[in-house]
Amino acid sequence: MYYVYVLRDKESNVLYYGYTNNLQTRIDEHKRNREWELVYYEAYKAETDARNRERRLKHYAQALTALKVRLKGSLK
Repeated sequence: MYYVYVLRDKESNVLYYGYTNNLQTRIDEHKRNREWELVYYEAYKAETDARNRERRLKHYAQALTALKVRLKGSLK
């Protein structure tokens, strides 16, 4: 499986979007530099689907805005 994930920096509330095939390992790697919190993830069977979703979140404001609306309570 491939995962698209959203992390939030606990201090600054900065969001980070990425994709990986090993979610726990990737989160642990991120936590070496900052105190990140996993707020959301999606699972995909195909790597291309996960990569395309990550690109849409990073490069298209409408996709990111829609996700933030869905996660309104989780991002507080």
